[in-house]
Amino acid sequence: MITLFKIVTNATLWIRNMLQYVAEAASRIFSPNQDEYPDVGVQPFDGDSCSKWM
Repeated sequence: MITLFKIVTNATLWIRNMLQYVAEAASRIFSPNQDEYPDVGVQPFDGDSCSKWM
């Protein structure tokens, strides 16, 4: 037989795990960017400005 203490303990553990899951997701969303892209700046356009078929 499951006691009331076990039910409350399991519910508390479940709530704690869910809050940790949401907090980790929020911290990843709102943390500074971690991408390691090179700083290349703006690249000039080297193609044709207008094609003849237009």
